Amino acid sequence: MIKDIEILYIDDELNNLFGFKANFRYSYVIHTASSTVEAQEILIKNPKIRIIFCDQRMPNELGIDFFDRIKKDFPRPIRILLTAYADMETVIDAVNKGNIFRFVRKPWIEEEMISCIEEADKFYTANSMLDIKNEELEKAYHELDKFAYSVSHDLRDPLTGVLSAVKLGLKFDQVDQIHELLGLMDGSLTRLDLYIDSLRDYYLLRRGELMLSTINFSELFNDIQAFYNMSVRNNDVEFIISVDQKEEFICDKTVLELILHNLLSNSFKYQRKDCENKFVKLSVEVSDGNATLKVSDCGIGISSDYINDIFKLFFRASDQAEGMGFGLYNVKSALLKLQGTVDVESEVGVGTTFKIVVPSKKTY
Repeated sequence: MIKDIEILYIDDELNNLFGFKANFRYSYVIHTASSTVEAQEILIKNPKIRIIFCDQRMPNELGIDFFDRIKKDFPRPIRILLTAYADMETVIDAVNKGNIFRFVRKPWIEEEMISCIEEADKFYTANSMLDIKNEELEKAYHELDKFAYSVSHDLRDPLTGVLSAVKLGLKFDQVDQIHELLGLMDGSLTRLDLYIDSLRDYYLLRRGELMLSTINFSELFNDIQAFYNMSVRNNDVEFIISVDQKEEFICDKTVLELILHNLLSNSFKYQRKDCENKFVKLSVEVSDGNATLKVSDCGIGISSDYINDIFKLFFRASDQAEGMGFGLYNVKSALLKLQGTVDVESEVGVGTTFKIVVPSKKTY
């Protein structure tokens, strides 16, 4: 049985190429090259190659120089030098220039090569996991920087507004003046409440396991429709709901609601003021183990320049955006948790449609 390990073997002696492939083709995925130029082309076409064996005495280019040249473009494959002899100068160059993992003397022994391959594969796996962890850590630090700014700005501004209104109100005696200040304070506290809700959602998606239950979309959508009754009346928007569910669907209801409320709140919030027949549509079709949900509106739309950025943390696509930049980021994070996908179609001045596909978590 072939293991999932791809190896590139480079040697200008054809007998060595044939011998290596004959010995190991049933255990590993083998690529061979008789020149370093050919080897580089193979690396470009086969990004899953984990281990590279290269003869030191290649025509036109030493094995060490080849490894040194490719390490920037192909940093992950483990490099092993084949040599009939190894003087001290070769060893030093191999370490300093080519970052060689090991030397293998020619002619090689099959058992030694198998041991070498297994060790190199373990090293490759460990390095790959470290790279992934480093990327995750870099992303976490980046988000932390943004988070620190958001806390100092979006959290402090409403509090400063309330504090200023309180100090000013202490100087007033007229009720109508105080009422005006109370209105300003109400707006600031509403922003603060929305921010706290967003933070709750942000951390909800990072902790804990999924709480699975059977989802009845007719009941869920009826609850959502009742929640947005006030928005429908105040903004003169038609809320159109459609459910097509013929099979059982299991999911985390809280996370699913989080996704829908973030999308729907934006649809109601960013309606075009000049639109006569305002609408928000929510639909679901459950089939073949998936729930396909769509949220559509005739709102202000999203510029194509921003479509790829709207799911980033703290991103605001428009000066009209009133949110804190958590909403769509939380949608993306929630879908990752549910192993779902999202597609967006939008046109400025026409409207936006979000298409969500979430697999059922049904267990057998």
